[in-house]
Amino acid sequence: MNPIQELKNFLENTVKDALVKAKDEGLINYENIPDFVIEVPREKEHGDFACNVAMLLARQARMAPRKIAEIIVEKMDLSKVSFINKVEVAGAGFINFFLSVEWLYDVPLLVQKMGERYGYNGEKGEKVQVEFVSANPTGNLHMGNARGGALGDTLANVLELAGYKVEREFYINDAGNQIEIFGDSLEARYLQLTGHDVPFPENGYAGQDVVETVKNIIVHYGDSLLNLPAEERRKILVEYALNEKITYIRRSLENFGIVYDVWFSEKTLHESGKVKEVIDYLKEQGYVYEKDGALWFKSTLFGDEKDEVVMRSNGLPTYFAADIAYHKDKFERGFDWVINIWGADHHGHVARMKGAMKALGYDPDRLDILLMQLVRLYRGGNIVRMSKRTGTTVTLDELIEEVGKDAARFFFVMRSPDSHLDFDLELAKKQSQDNPVYYVQYAHARICSIFRQAETLGIKLPPLEEIDPKKLKEAEELELLRKIADFPEEINIAARSMAPHRIARYVLDLAALFHSFYNSHRVLNHEDKALQDARLLLMDITRITLKNALTVLGVSAPEQM
Repeated sequence: MNPIQELKNFLENTVKDALVKAKDEGLINYENIPDFVIEVPREKEHGDFACNVAMLLARQARMAPRKIAEIIVEKMDLSKVSFINKVEVAGAGFINFFLSVEWLYDVPLLVQKMGERYGYNGEKGEKVQVEFVSANPTGNLHMGNARGGALGDTLANVLELAGYKVEREFYINDAGNQIEIFGDSLEARYLQLTGHDVPFPENGYAGQDVVETVKNIIVHYGDSLLNLPAEERRKILVEYALNEKITYIRRSLENFGIVYDVWFSEKTLHESGKVKEVIDYLKEQGYVYEKDGALWFKSTLFGDEKDEVVMRSNGLPTYFAADIAYHKDKFERGFDWVINIWGADHHGHVARMKGAMKALGYDPDRLDILLMQLVRLYRGGNIVRMSKRTGTTVTLDELIEEVGKDAARFFFVMRSPDSHLDFDLELAKKQSQDNPVYYVQYAHARICSIFRQAETLGIKLPPLEEIDPKKLKEAEELELLRKIADFPEEINIAARSMAPHRIARYVLDLAALFHSFYNSHRVLNHEDKALQDARLLLMDITRITLKNALTVLGVSAPEQM
């Protein structure tokens, strides 16, 4: 259940009923009621909710928006509504609704009833796929992979709580040019480590992790691969290394709290003929042409700057061709909404991929691509570029080892994906309220401490029917109740706008309101038992909401700190 959405629905119907009445009485002339919004104003003085319908109707009605708004307000039937204090027309024609606090007193019952499911918006029935990380299985997971992992998994959690059927998918790039280079790199290291003086490929994967993989191969196979033809040797080397790398990636991401539903192999697209099939289909439809011996997709028809090669002159399909086949496969699997999280360096790929889906007959709006900016690691004001252990980039495993899963995930999700992220390692480890994740977790632990104290004193939270929430009248109490009421709608908005960072911001705001309440008011040993019971209830629903929001972020809610 979503109390804010229910209020919005009620207000929307109230406005529509007033408009119908105004039209019937000849006061406003219009053909159709436009799609208007009921939203929470930024400024408190503008009320609890505001409506923009009058501005949208002005041209159709040939009337000043403010006059339209005044007529709507006049025709509203609020005689049986107790929770609306007043309705005002403001500015050019906004309709502002001011609510009493009465409706807030129903929130504790809802939170208690739903418990760990509070925030759930009800089943929507739509099937959504979120594909994220999808790192090349040729090296370690880096900071970009880590941020993509936190954003993708949190977004999937948000979508699930919003009521969608969600699948998390990892696309394994186990075909194409990078695998050829990987094979060359593995073979060179294998020959070198078995005593042969061979050059390392100029464009090869020179990381220490490749050397370690080859050492493991030698433990397994010894020098027996030397007797095999080069092609067969490379095949064995690549299969072993890919299996090891994918196992590592899977384990690292699970340590980060991410479990995928599907691991999809790019190689299967080539082996099944799906890549060739999609190129042939696009050619038949007139979207692919031949030039200089290669096949080109007419991506300029869909807003791209230049057409893109799908089949090289040597007869090998490009990564883009495989990606088209992959996305076609996604829609064939019945997903209503497909979401990809890519690095910002892939921005040029967005228009051509959406264009390819349109050329295939799919609605390109069913494909959304979130682009995320770079992460910069800082320690003591200095940028950290290299791993102390390997001398290369800092890996996800090393980050988790240093700051922990909770801090890493929270920090990666705090900012919008399209903004650069400066990750302060020292701040992430700090056991103080300067550290945002500590600040939120401490709020949860503090509430748990209140209940431990209550138990020591023999104080228990009474059954809900014996508690009077209307005893909560202080500003800090009402602000907490309102913020808790907002949670399901925050989930709803974060899902629709693909904005997982909203939940990090929400839980920080909720923690701040709790700390403000705690510093101003006593919960236990109160001379007014009815007020004590109501405040204990408020603490309990705050604890539930904090924990639920942290769970969405993939962050734990400790009971002691």
